[in-house]
Amino acid sequence: MDQALIINGVGYIRKDSVEQGDLKGDIKIAILQRGWVIVGRFERNDISSECKMSNASIVRVWGTTNGLGEIAKNGPTDKTKLDKCYGLVQFDYLTVVATIDCDQAKWESAL
Repeated sequence: MDQALIINGVGYIRKDSVEQGDLKGDIKIAILQRGWVIVGRFERNDISSECKMSNASIVRVWGTTNGLGEIAKNGPTDKTKLDKCYGLVQFDYLTVVATIDCDQAKWESAL
């Protein structure tokens, strides 16, 4: 661990030194089993069924009057609550209930 701070034998590194992963995929909202809703750059490996979301956030509160489609099209509202995920979010495609394509320009600055 370069640039690590050791406190009580535990190493901590600066948040800005952690790679966020490649920002390759399109921005999507992924609805997962057990009520998880994530927005970020979505990639899927068709061979292993592994999914990745980089630059992702958990959508804790939609903040909409017309459902998830509203924020997919128009970007987050002032009432939308996003919880930033630091690092790469990975999950199996079998946990995906649905994905919604987002307007890339409206979400770019929100991620």
